Amino acid sequence: MIINSHTHDEYLDDPKFWPIFEAAESLDTPIYLHPTGPSRGLIQPLMNAGIDGAIFGFAVETGTHLLRIIVAGVFDRFPGLKLVVGHLGEALPFWLYRLDYMHAATVAAKRYDAMRPLAKRPSDYLRENVWVTTSGMAWAPAIMFCREVLGADHVLYAMDYPYEYELDEVRVHDDLPIGFAERKALYQTNAERVFGL
Repeated sequence: MIINSHTHDEYLDDPKFWPIFEAAESLDTPIYLHPTGPSRGLIQPLMNAGIDGAIFGFAVETGTHLLRIIVAGVFDRFPGLKLVVGHLGEALPFWLYRLDYMHAATVAAKRYDAMRPLAKRPSDYLRENVWVTTSGMAWAPAIMFCREVLGADHVLYAMDYPYEYELDEVRVHDDLPIGFAERKALYQTNAERVFGL
């Protein structure tokens, strides 16, 4: 099942949408959280600089949405839920330490009613419930980092076709310093497992 990030400026962390998560979990069907243009509340500063699209805005929008889902406790309520996110997790894997540290500090400060304790750290949900694709991020250091911090079984090959079609993207993946079995998992078997193919 694929869902664009916000829908009419609303996000799936709102409990009125949680029956979607309940259905996906019960069917063991992953939700692919796909980028869309930033919501009205996010878009103007990005648009003013011309960075509202694929260059940065999509990552801000979708990364924000995914983090909202995590801190809302969606994975505590639906521990078997699987989300797939493109572009190597829209930058969140690179923030794991800070997400954990600042979530704990913000909960302790009781600054926001919406920020409540979770059963696990935000990074744990990213490692256990989220799979990332390499779409649009054919850069070996970033791919290898995500494999290290999320687990190699949570990183899937993808290309942003038809928006991007670059043979060099395939070469980057072919040249990763990993063995045949790991490469087959990246290209094929990780996706087969998460999507039940």
